Amino acid sequence: MAHTATDIRLTSPAFGPGDAIPRQYTGDGQDESPPLRWDHVPAGTKNLAVVCEDPDAPTGLFTHWLAFNLPAAARELGQGFPKEPTLPDGTVQGTNGFGKTGYNGPAPPRGKPHRYTFRVYALDAPLDLPPGAHRDDLATAMFDHVLGEGQLQGVYGRPAG
Repeated sequence: MAHTATDIRLTSPAFGPGDAIPRQYTGDGQDESPPLRWDHVPAGTKNLAVVCEDPDAPTGLFTHWLAFNLPAAARELGQGFPKEPTLPDGTVQGTNGFGKTGYNGPAPPRGKPHRYTFRVYALDAPLDLPPGAHRDDLATAMFDHVLGEGQLQGVYGRPAG
């Protein structure tokens, strides 16, 4: 049965909607995940998923982060989230477009800045996916289980030349 997704408010103390993502959260800096916070999570949420993607990558949609089965009560992820396949609270992380586990930040080619979209999903069931799952696996597993979604988009670019 399909659900009507509600809006979750996703924010970061590190950057606002449409703002530049600070260098420390990129491949040019410390390459650590930015702090994220969310609220307005719908009733019935059993767990959460977080995704970061670059829709402007030369090869098409590029995945920078996949984390799923976060506890339903979670309302934030701290800066520098561990790059472990599984965490003690049950969180599982997938394989990003770099072929690595956890978050790897923006590292676009020189030229026009790219957009990076962070999304949080409220789900009505845990996902039966192994550590290292890929974006398509996550999308398939989440299908028809999303109760709510929030997004935050930042930009990052390297000067041409």
